[in-house]
Parts: sequence; structure tokens; C-alpha cells
Amino acid sequence: MIPVAFNKMAPRNDRGARSIPDGVFMNDPYAAITETDPDIVQTIAERLEVRAADPQQKKMRDAYLGRINFPDGAHVLEIGCGTGPVTRTISDLANVAKVTGIDPSPILIESANALSNGRANISFEVGDARDMPFEDGAFDVAIFHTALCHIPEPERALAEAFRVLIKGGTVCVFDGDYATATVAAAEIDPLQACSAAVTRHNVMDRWLVRRLPQLLQGAGFSDIKSASHGYFDNDDPGYMLGHAMRGAEVLRDNGVIGPDLCEALQNEAKRRATSGTFFGHIAYASFVGLKAR
Repeated sequence: MIPVAFNKMAPRNDRGARSIPDGVFMNDPYAAITETDPDIVQTIAERLEVRAADPQQKKMRDAYLGRINFPDGAHVLEIGCGTGPVTRTISDLANVAKVTGIDPSPILIESANALSNGRANISFEVGDARDMPFEDGAFDVAIFHTALCHIPEPERALAEAFRVLIKGGTVCVFDGDYATATVAAAEIDPLQACSAAVTRHNVMDRWLVRRLPQLLQGAGFSDIKSASHGYFDNDDPGYMLGHAMRGAEVLRDNGVIGPDLCEALQNEAKRRATSGTFFGHIAYASFVGLKAR
């Protein structure tokens, strides 16, 4: 599926205001990362590292990695590695001999190489997840960390993961169920429009997690096990507060609201954070499957 840009030609509601139609995607900068403005890609790089350092993100990451049986001397592939924070984490695991990260963005791969600090068991490649430059059966484990939801035609990426794994190899997909993303504290909460806008702007497929068992089976994987994870912001909000703040800017930049309302929504988000009444949540899930021997 190719993302449809949301712009000032979007349909108007009965009062003449532009609205974001259900099912219409705004530009996902990750889905077309090679065509995205370099300054935006650099911002993405910074956000990836900040998110990876978040304690709740680390807890979820450790939880799903703990579900994977890494064989002795494992060669692991991270698909859609970005700047490599997960690649670096995997490289420190017992039984892992080598980790390769692949991402379509030369800018992100350059950052990944710089941040890996010359670790001997890490390498990075520029490449498309749907047509990877690796031989059949080259890896023991393949991991997608919040990457598959940004890939057009994710079934092609899963088929490629199947191809490059050894027989008996393991695939793990960890992603957000972004249709659950919320900062609403009550019904008809205006901040929820900010959450919806930033999710549509940044995620190619908000519903991917709900189809993953079927997609994994369709790619040939079996013995699929799932687990639920979650990200919650309340007393000291960070990630989800930023989610709301950026969402207001997305609405403003696309002509849905004016600058005054954008500022008002952001001030309301900050007020809730200061007063301890902010709420934010996204459900995540992980799926581990096998390439049958």
C-alpha cells in the first residue's frame, strides 16, 4: 500500500473545515525514508535514540528479546534498524556472535555506524526489507522492532525474512497496535485529535498488529507465539506527551487548525503533565515464529 499524502485538498466537513478522512493516510516519513528531507531524517534519528533510552521502552524490549531462543553463536538480523539502538542491545546478549542491521536510509545507517562505536560483532547495510542483499539461510534470527508497520507490502518483508533464515530459524516482530494510541482522559477529549493526527502521520498501517498472525503464517512461519506489552504515561509523561505536542503541530501544519488552537492544545497537554492528570497509552505486541525444519 502506498501512503496517500494528506494535504490542503482534504475533504471539508459541513462547516467548511478540513478533516482527515478515515482510512486516508498522511505521509509516513519512515515509509519513504529515502525521499524524506535530510533534516527530517536527522530528527527521526534523534527521536529513535531518545525513545530507545526510555525505561518503559527498554522494559518492553528486554521482555520480547527474552522470549527468543538464541542459539550459540547466533547471527542475528535486525530489519529496519534505524540508528541501531536495538542492534546494539542484541549484540550484548549471550549466545549472539554477530548482528547485522539493515535500513533503507543511508543517513540512519551512517548514524548507526557512528553510534556502534566500532563494535566488532555489529555490521550495518543499506537495503530494502522487501529485497534484501543476503543469501538464503544466512541468519539464525530475524527481528523487526517497530519497523514492519512502516513498510509498504509488509508481506514481502516477511517473505524475505523467511528466505534469509536458516531452517529452524526464528522470526520476532515487535510493533505497536497504534490504533489504540490515546491521550484522552474523557469522552470527546480534544487532545485525542492530536494523538490521532500524529499516529496517522507517522504510521503506515495502524492496524498491522491485528493481522500479524495471518501475515506470519502466510510467509511460511509456524508455531507462532504472541505476547502483549504496553506503554503508559501518567505521573511523569515523556513519550506520549511528545506524541500529543507533535500531533497538534501536524494538525496545524496541514491546515486543519490555526496556530492559536495549536498552542492552546499544547498548553493543555503541558498543564495536565504539570498537574499530574496527563494520561497516555499505546498497546504493543510481540510475535515469535519459527521457520520449520
